[in-house]
Amino acid sequence: MGENDNTKGTEEICYICRRTESKAGKMIHIPNNICICQDCMQKTFDTMNQGGFPYMDLTGGMPNMFSFMGNSASQEKVKQKKEKKAKKKKKQQPMIDINHMPMPHIIKAHLDEYVIGQERAKKAISVAVYNHYKRVSMQSEDDEVIIEKSNMLMLGPTGSGKTYLVKTLAELLHVPLAITDATSLTEAGYIGDDVESVLSKLLMAADNDVERAEHGIIFIDEIDKIAKKHNAHSRDVSGESVQQGLLKLLEGADVEVPVGATSKNAMVPMQTVNTSNILFICGGAFSELGDVIKARLNKRSSIGFYGDLKDKYDKDYDILSKATAEDLREFGMIPEFLGRLPMIFSLKELDKEMLIRVLKEPKNAIIKQYQKLLSYDAVDLQFSEDALELIAEKAQEKKTGARALRALLEDFMLDIMYEIPKDENIGRVVITKEYIEGKGTPLIEMRTSTHTQALLPS
Repeated sequence: MGENDNTKGTEEICYICRRTESKAGKMIHIPNNICICQDCMQKTFDTMNQGGFPYMDLTGGMPNMFSFMGNSASQEKVKQKKEKKAKKKKKQQPMIDINHMPMPHIIKAHLDEYVIGQERAKKAISVAVYNHYKRVSMQSEDDEVIIEKSNMLMLGPTGSGKTYLVKTLAELLHVPLAITDATSLTEAGYIGDDVESVLSKLLMAADNDVERAEHGIIFIDEIDKIAKKHNAHSRDVSGESVQQGLLKLLEGADVEVPVGATSKNAMVPMQTVNTSNILFICGGAFSELGDVIKARLNKRSSIGFYGDLKDKYDKDYDILSKATAEDLREFGMIPEFLGRLPMIFSLKELDKEMLIRVLKEPKNAIIKQYQKLLSYDAVDLQFSEDALELIAEKAQEKKTGARALRALLEDFMLDIMYEIPKDENIGRVVITKEYIEGKGTPLIEMRTSTHTQALLPS
């Protein structure tokens, strides 16, 4: 008995089945002084060939023979792969389904809740978007009739709601949106962003999911800034050449896009994005286009019964609605670029009545935002009608559209937002015309009484 114990103590033991060398036969030695019998080794390779061996990491190239060898690299790889699969599964969202795609009148009704006026523009963008995604979801390669993309060009003065329209649209459709500025784009090889950078922003908006990005929307603002320069004696690297570079994106092509960056270099991974199903919307103020339109409209003789006065169109706030493709070509947009933007429509400059409606009617109107802020202090904020009219008049003088409203209200509300938290007894604040004019003070109503008094000193 003692001799057997001594023999067992000196014999090598299989790490897996725990049999001694006298029972299992000759052992195979692997690193870390581990012994494995031939039977267990054979079973290992048989199971490995069937793809089910629990101790093997077949995803990383070289097999990690046994997890108990202390090598945690393969375990980390398996863990990363599982996390990547879970993340990818979480990202997967259904693509555009025409059966659940809102119809044009529903899209317009949603835009009506946030954007005041611009009826023609909202109708045009609703139809174009609906037709585009209908083409994406239903058209097949076998169709005899190939439907082209419904890319859009929006003309409108600053502050008329071009960017806001696109943002509201993307929220309704739940598609990734990238908003970029054409002023930063230059011809490849020069300082600035290449045209492919617009796709990089869309890819980032889609969490680097190429399939989602290929069904997204790209809005290129300030598109009028890349118009062809007239009488330019130097190379036009940020004008006509950028328009040429955008042609392949608008038409539809496979483009190599840097992931997580706006410029290509050896250290940045690349992804191939197909732009055939990406909706491009371009917008610009085209402030000097009005002069081109007026010059065309005033070509008639100014003498006789049918003559037009020279100043007939000077006060036309909707002059951009009369723009034609020829006017845009005269402005500096090349024909090839315009040909890839079949939907061209304009937005009106906001007049006084529209500015008043912008102040109080949209779901997230500026006045509603201030009322919400003061409601957290249990204070009711009100504006008199004549105060709203005066704010709209002051905003109209600034010639910056709806953007002027926010700047004016920030100025008028500064002292009120500063003073209100001082007194917990304040229950209501009324902004009057006299306060907007700088001749009076806003009125407040205390919680404990119905009389009103001045909130701020004159």
